[in-house]
Amino acid sequence: MKKIIKIIALFCMTTILLSLLGACGEKPYVCTCDVIELTFSFWGDASELESTKAILDVYNNAQDRIHVTPMQIPNHLYGEEILSMSGGGNMPDCGMVNERDTIRWANENILTPFDIYAGQAIRPKDVITFKDDGNIITFSIASEVLALWFNRDLFDEAGIAYPPTTLETAWTWDEFIEVAKQLTFDADGKTPNDPGFDKDNIVQYGAYVNQWAWQMEVWALSNGGSWYSQDGKSVVFDAAAIEAMQKVYDLHLVHNVAPHNSAQQDNGYFESVGMGNVAMCTDGQWVAGFSAFNEINYGVGILPYMKQHANIATGGAVGIFAESKHPEAAAEFLRWYSNPESNFGQIEAGFWMPNRVNWYTDEALLRRWIDDVEVRARLPASAFRTAIAEVAINDTVTYPAAWYYTPNVDQLDKILISALIDATDGTKTVAQIIGEIRPLLEETLNN
Repeated sequence: MKKIIKIIALFCMTTILLSLLGACGEKPYVCTCDVIELTFSFWGDASELESTKAILDVYNNAQDRIHVTPMQIPNHLYGEEILSMSGGGNMPDCGMVNERDTIRWANENILTPFDIYAGQAIRPKDVITFKDDGNIITFSIASEVLALWFNRDLFDEAGIAYPPTTLETAWTWDEFIEVAKQLTFDADGKTPNDPGFDKDNIVQYGAYVNQWAWQMEVWALSNGGSWYSQDGKSVVFDAAAIEAMQKVYDLHLVHNVAPHNSAQQDNGYFESVGMGNVAMCTDGQWVAGFSAFNEINYGVGILPYMKQHANIATGGAVGIFAESKHPEAAAEFLRWYSNPESNFGQIEAGFWMPNRVNWYTDEALLRRWIDDVEVRARLPASAFRTAIAEVAINDTVTYPAAWYYTPNVDQLDKILISALIDATDGTKTVAQIIGEIRPLLEETLNN
């Protein structure tokens, strides 16, 4: 996966440069006063350093009041390095922030809660706004939701219609299971519906639902439950949430339509549909950008639902660090940096979606980032619009992921990921596991 990410970074660098050379987005006010020096931190390797430099060069050359210097930190050391710099006077002014760290860093005075869009008419969507006790901390630089991805060839071979693409026609969970059964085959070509089906000798699976912790939350919401209270102050994991999670594991344990996965890593598209032997999977919209790196003839559909339609929003954050002496200037830069015009290369490559509302409501802008972009047009564009873009902007369907309002999500997810391994192979039920770890979750949330 690391190799794939590096390839993606190299691919994106070209598209970013092309888009930025054509438009500078929101140009700051130009003046000839003393230059304010800012440092912007980000995680990545050498190729990502070059692409980030290219973006910052566009900003620096567009005005003469603020100059931004990149600070590269390796992915696996990013959080540790930022924390080690805190209090030492050498922290960056602003930078990327992992979604899981955002609220905790604000509570620990690492991040400065700052509404960089204060007074702006065009703002990011509320669903990707990080809040603590209702107070804005920062925003995601991109807006992402989940979708159902599928292998067209496997559907065609089985003579089965492609997954629906609208909320009105979406499959129920039971309909999703039934289609998955028709697309699951053992070595003799039998499905789980056929007598003599050999569940220990499956050569093609019908479905895989991503079991990475943050993505599993969507099924609790779809089943009318929740993981945490909306004020981020208490652990819920009610009966509906527990039932929904068990249903996901039962795709493998009971229905024999999904491969076993230990849930210890983010095994989504690349480990299922991308391998060629799984007909459909759930994963983020960024799968649209993977078309340059595999030969699967894939399409997109809308998520199935349990009791109600549900999706979750996410997106990497950017923020202003508490030790910055120039928070207003940092806010001005981040407002420019998060403008879809400024990072259109990532959007055009298929990995990001715009974070501002008008890019979903203005038809000309919609066509620009969906219909006129090859990786989305091939899905086709109409499917992407209804299965992803319209869902992302629908406040009655799409909820903020837990890290937008719940502190210590990084530690909570680690507890869940470790404990739920026993649910993946049926050693324990989800109900048993949540019952055992609930006190630890509650203690961690309030720590």
